[in-house]
Amino acid sequence: MRVLGIDPGLQRLGWGVIEAQGSRLRHVSNGVCESGKGELATRLLSLHAQLTEVLRAWAPDLAAVEKTFVNRDGAGTLKLGQARGIALLVPAQFGLEIGEYSPNSVKKTVVGVGHADKRQVDHMVKMQLPGIEIAGPDAADALAVAICHARHIGTRQLKVRA
Repeated sequence: MRVLGIDPGLQRLGWGVIEAQGSRLRHVSNGVCESGKGELATRLLSLHAQLTEVLRAWAPDLAAVEKTFVNRDGAGTLKLGQARGIALLVPAQFGLEIGEYSPNSVKKTVVGVGHADKRQVDHMVKMQLPGIEIAGPDAADALAVAICHARHIGTRQLKVRA
């Protein structure tokens, strides 16, 4: 089962692809889609095109997207929500089932603590995917989302079989 994890962001949208066989995980690829500067619509279109290429190149079976949390900057939260819309739209265009996880849920699954910092997430992603070179913090977060989804799907499949 190939799982795509997405960490939505307007400037930098992280993505990571892993393969899961039972409890075994293997890194496939990871990277960051950058939208550049300019008008919002142009930046969203750029993210859409780049993420579409990721799905074409790596052909995931499932996708998962990190949920957006609301912060004090309402305009920033709205823009992040629009980038998250792209993160949901592209996998849906490929007919994929999409899981959604809160940042705390991802951290708890990957690190064991819901309020882990970025260094801890990066470290645990590297521990679970040995030998990996991560394209940056956004890609590490996306890989953590993919790991979280693979773990949750695996647990769900075990419950169905029991």
